[in-house]
Amino acid sequence: MEASQYAIVDLIPQRAPIVMVDGFAGIDEEGVSHSRLTVSEENIFVDEGQMSECGLIEHIAQSAAARVGYLFREQDKEVPLGFIGSVNKLEVKQWPQVGDRIETSIRIVQEVFQVTLIEAECCVAGEPIATCRMKIFLDI
Repeated sequence: MEASQYAIVDLIPQRAPIVMVDGFAGIDEEGVSHSRLTVSEENIFVDEGQMSECGLIEHIAQSAAARVGYLFREQDKEVPLGFIGSVNKLEVKQWPQVGDRIETSIRIVQEVFQVTLIEAECCVAGEPIATCRMKIFLDI
């Protein structure tokens, strides 16, 4: 599925300066969604040229939110709010730096009612820099 007809702010409830996704490429045939963020010096989660752990976690959460927002928009429904329930197995091999383009894949592990368990992988220049599992609660 291609998502180019939507602006990122149409897919997520966050607004500047907290927007941590600048593109959503859609959902592939295996159900994996793809988003991206180019790290800028102005990003509120960047200090001394490097994105913080909080920024990386927020980017992953918003990547998952963009997936949900896309699915809801395709059904002409309002984008729901989501809340991070837990972050597990966070492994960071390299911290994103200013100028890096983070490309993130979100795979659904399990969905039960309004609770979704995802696996995320973040890459820079095709190399994995971080992975985690995240539990997200939707307010629908």
